[in-house]
Amino acid sequence: MSQKKLITVLGATGKQGSSVVETFLNDPKLNGDWTVRGVTRDTSKEASQRLSGLGVEMVSADLNNKDSLVKAFKGSYAVFAVTNYWESLDMQVEIQQGKNIADAAKETDVKFLIWSSQLNIKKLSNGVLSNLYHFDSKAIVEEYIRELGIPATFFLPGFYMSNVPGAMFRPSAEDAAWTFALPIPPTAIFPMYYTGDTGKYIKGAVLHEKEVLGKRILGATAYMTGQEIVDGFKRVFPESGKTARYYQLSEDQFRGAMKAQNSPDYVIDEMHQNMRLLDELGYYGGESLDWTHQLVEDRLTSWEEFAKADPGFASAR
Repeated sequence: MSQKKLITVLGATGKQGSSVVETFLNDPKLNGDWTVRGVTRDTSKEASQRLSGLGVEMVSADLNNKDSLVKAFKGSYAVFAVTNYWESLDMQVEIQQGKNIADAAKETDVKFLIWSSQLNIKKLSNGVLSNLYHFDSKAIVEEYIRELGIPATFFLPGFYMSNVPGAMFRPSAEDAAWTFALPIPPTAIFPMYYTGDTGKYIKGAVLHEKEVLGKRILGATAYMTGQEIVDGFKRVFPESGKTARYYQLSEDQFRGAMKAQNSPDYVIDEMHQNMRLLDELGYYGGESLDWTHQLVEDRLTSWEEFAKADPGFASAR
């Protein structure tokens, strides 16, 4: 019997990483060939201890410390790497963390790096949308990984379904009607991504490793307009959905709402440009999801399935 390959998963207790860990532990097409090492900052926390109990080798590492990543990556065939811009709100911090990951992967001779990336929107928009730091930082790291010649694939998560219930889609303060309110028209297109499906995409990558090297996997179940998101809500919650609607905020309304949440001005600018991206250029620059969907053999979670189960819509039931 051949020796199992080791995949090391950064952010193993986070939204993307935990899905990858669970898929490699439970999927019969993977768990016979792979063992899993999870990386987190604090292995004493409950989420880390739970994974240890399931057979995951949990180790601690700091994305700001390359040497700790070298130790974490030793012996790994594959690495799934994700960073969190929103933790520091600093593009340069995320870029350096990504470069530390790449350098550590190069130093430890990782055979397959899967980097959670995004497109470079500043380039894609010819400088028109220049403040999408949480996109561009990841894209700059992707370029660095390519320059180093590391065998890699790039996973681009779409618009998080989990971001919709609550701040974006909630009962109106005026008439209690469920309202999806954003500063873009209802025709704007969202690539809908469920974080719990992340492992399905990464499974597709490792089962088709040679085919996906150097390519981008687009993490989205489907493209949907804002109005289609509302229509899906109506089907899931027919009673609450009777008055559900899409409402296009003015830019001033959007900025005012974010200001009320104590968001810094540069974050407000970034999030407004994020909205414009959906309407003006397309989140993935208009690229089809077909190739990714051919790669992924497991059924992806639909918006309606997510909405039905998500606690953010509990009061709509």
